[in-house]
Amino acid sequence: MFATMRNPAAAYKKVGIETGVEAADPHKLIVMLFEGALLAVASASLHMNRKGVEDIAKKGESISKAVNIITNGLKASLDMDAGGDLALKLGALYDYMCTRLLYANMHNQVAALEEVSHLLAELKGAWEQIGGIPAAQNAARAAGA
Repeated sequence: MFATMRNPAAAYKKVGIETGVEAADPHKLIVMLFEGALLAVASASLHMNRKGVEDIAKKGESISKAVNIITNGLKASLDMDAGGDLALKLGALYDYMCTRLLYANMHNQVAALEEVSHLLAELKGAWEQIGGIPAAQNAARAAGA
C-alpha cells in the first residue's frame, strides 16, 4: 500500500527543493539554476579527480546534468526579443560553457570544469546583485548554510 522509503534524507531534500521552487519568484529560480549547475560541475570535478571505474559514469552524469541545466534552464529562459544583444551574448556564452563541459568529459580536463564553474559563479553573482539579494545571505549560501 505505501511505498517503502529507502532514503529518507533524499526524500526530505527533494521535498525541500520542490517547496523552494514552488515558492520562488522567477529571479530566484534563475539563481537556483545557477546553483544546480555549479553543484553538478563540482560533482563532475570530484568524480574526475577520483578516477575510479564507477566515477567515470558519475562524472558523465554530472556533466550531463550541468549541460541540461545550462541548456534547458538558463539558455531556455532567455528572452531573445526583450533581451536583445545581451540575450544573444548570454546564449552564446551558455553554448560555449556546454562545449567546454563536453570537452572536459571527453578529455578529463579539470581545467575546463574550473573555467565553466568560474563563469557560472560570475554570472550567478551578477544575477544576485541585480535581484538585490543581500551579501550576508550570499555568504551564508556559499558556506552551505
